[in-house]
Amino acid sequence: MDQQESYTAPEPEAVGAPVSEDRQTVAGSGRTVISDSAVAKVAGIAARAVPGVYSLGSAPSRALGAIRDAVGSQDHAAGVRAEVGETQVAVDLNLVAVYGYPLHDVANQVRAAVYRAVESLVGLEVIEVNVEINDVYVAPPVKAGTRGALSEREPLQ
Repeated sequence: MDQQESYTAPEPEAVGAPVSEDRQTVAGSGRTVISDSAVAKVAGIAARAVPGVYSLGSAPSRALGAIRDAVGSQDHAAGVRAEVGETQVAVDLNLVAVYGYPLHDVANQVRAAVYRAVESLVGLEVIEVNVEINDVYVAPPVKAGTRGALSEREPLQ
């Protein structure tokens, strides 16, 4: 008869693997660590998808983001700070709204989108989403006689 041995993986500490300071969830025979930056990225992507959000971050971080965009890189977590606990997370967002959208509506839609995305994609309970609207983007006027932008009366073909 062949004898089967069961194998149990050693704890990361026992094999010299680094143990993160981030919060972790223990389940089954392993551990999942979800960092603050991963949650911030999920929240940032969800917030940017809301109509009326022009960009995320304060003026200095937006300037840095413009440089980053110019070289082909993008920081989805700019303007977002997440604090991850054992089973819960809190998110703070700084954003610029587009002029013409009601600011309270934009904030409420961002809050709802972040709750949905983080709870469904990350699997943690969101206890709060704080939204700070620190600026309003006003589109520059369209110069007369230019074809750069379509008017409302000009249909796309």
